[in-house]
Amino acid sequence: MNNNKISNPKKEVPTGLALNDQDYMTILLCHFKELEKNLTVALTEASNQKLYKELKKMFDSIANTQRLAYELMFNYGWYSLEKAKDTKIKTLENELQTQIDNLN
Repeated sequence: MNNNKISNPKKEVPTGLALNDQDYMTILLCHFKELEKNLTVALTEASNQKLYKELKKMFDSIANTQRLAYELMFNYGWYSLEKAKDTKIKTLENELQTQIDNLN
């Protein structure tokens, strides 16, 4: 096992032309992410407070559902994370600080 990966044991799914559980979850997660992005735009462009509140409820619901879908996929081993080395984190931190400094 790669020591830089953080993952769970992978739940095996059937292979072939037919969609499997992992395929369906990947499709759902992509749609939830797209809905979340679109609702963010709608929230910023809401024409009144009542509309904003309704959109915000929808956004919160979609964001929570998207998170649950991601967690399920991670738990089934269909997603893995990379454990970042301290040097990589420090390098990125320095790059971001340079960008911030250049804004001033």
